[in-house]
Order: sequence, then structure tokens, then C-alpha cells
Amino acid sequence: MPRQADPGLEKRILEAASRLHARGGEKALTMRAVAKTAGTTTPTVYERYRDRDDILRALRLQTRAELFDTLRGSRTLAAACKSYLEFALHHRYAYEVLFDRFAEPPSLHEPWPTFNLLRERLTRRLGGTPRQHTRLMLSLWSLMHGTALLLIRGEAIGPLRTQMVHACLDAVEVVVAEASRAKGKVRSGPKWPANLILGEETESKVSHEDYGGEKASAQIPRRKPKAKRRTSRHGTLTKSN
Repeated sequence: MPRQADPGLEKRILEAASRLHARGGEKALTMRAVAKTAGTTTPTVYERYRDRDDILRALRLQTRAELFDTLRGSRTLAAACKSYLEFALHHRYAYEVLFDRFAEPPSLHEPWPTFNLLRERLTRRLGGTPRQHTRLMLSLWSLMHGTALLLIRGEAIGPLRTQMVHACLDAVEVVVAEASRAKGKVRSGPKWPANLILGEETESKVSHEDYGGEKASAQIPRRKPKAKRRTSRHGTLTKSN
């Protein structure tokens, strides 16, 4: 009798990959380790995925789809933000993989359905077009993502978790309310470039040319390194640059 296909195998493989990545990064994500953690064989994993990058891409796309399905039923921005944080807590390993190197290809040129959904909710409230609110949506996402990682890696539970979630939701509300009063005024740095597009697959564009030929890191002044301390022959501390 031919062996029947395991309908849950691919899900186990992706779950195994997310756990391995969370423990040791990409170095821990070997095809053999994925197979062992998923309870299958290495050739079976290769039958479904070409290599580690193929597994990571499949995991990103699956997590994005699941996150989008979770949020699309929310009617308000606040409800969507709350659902976002709950999803991150319930899918901690896959969530961390989802945003690892998110601004690099191929992740950059893949669809970001949740980002676009949240931006649509924001546009309903503020008016205008979604692309006009990309910078604001990026700041709101940064608030949510930072809170999610603090909750996940900090192992926050009980009253502390509850307060952190609602502190984030309150901050989102304050930022949106202030943005509504500011009428799109940019308070720091350059305006959002028209050719800097996020989350729209082939339309997405991020390059150094968007910053006038300068690297993005050049926009942030670096601190002067602190002087190193060393011990002299006489046992006293001296400074060296």
C-alpha cells in the first residue's frame, strides 16, 4: 500500500523552523535540524523546500497570511492594534522570524497585507490616500512591534502584560490624534520621498538614492567612542583614545 501524505507535515516543518530560528538564528536552521525537530527525514524536507531560504520565505508568507486573517475582521484601528499584539504573543517564534531583515529582499518585495490593512484603517480616520500616511503608519507599527518584542522576550505576564498592551494602545491613540491636528506636517527630517514605497510587492522601493545618494546610516549622527581605560605599570588607571 502506498504511504499516505501527511497533511500536517508542512505546518510542522515551518513550526520547527521558527523554533530553531528563535533559538539560534539562521545558523541553527539547517535542513537536517528542521527534519529532526519536525519528526521527519531530511529528504522529505528537501522534497518540499529547496533550501533554508525557501523555508524562511514560506514561513514569512504563512505568518503574514495568518496575521492578516486575524486583523481583517477588526473595524477600528484600535481593535486591529490589539489583535496584532495578541497574535504576536500567541505566535512568538513565527512573529520574530517574520520581521527579521524585513527591509531586505526578498522580504521587502513581498506583500505586506497587514501593514496595508492598518494603513487603510488609518486613512479612514484621517482622510487622504494610504501612501500619504506611510510614515505615520511606520511609527505606529514601530510602537506595536517594540511592545510585542518586549512582551515576548521580557516574558511579561499577568498585570504587567495587560498594562503594557494598553500603554501601547494609548500611545497609538495619542500619536494618531496629534497627527490629525498636525494635518500631515513633518516635524523632523525630510518629507517622505514619493519613490519610497513599502509593502506593495514589485512597487516597493528602498535604496540609498532615496536619501540623495547618502547611506541611511549617515542620517543619524554617531556618538564619539568613549575613551578606553588601561592600567599603567604602577597600577593606576589612565585614559587612552
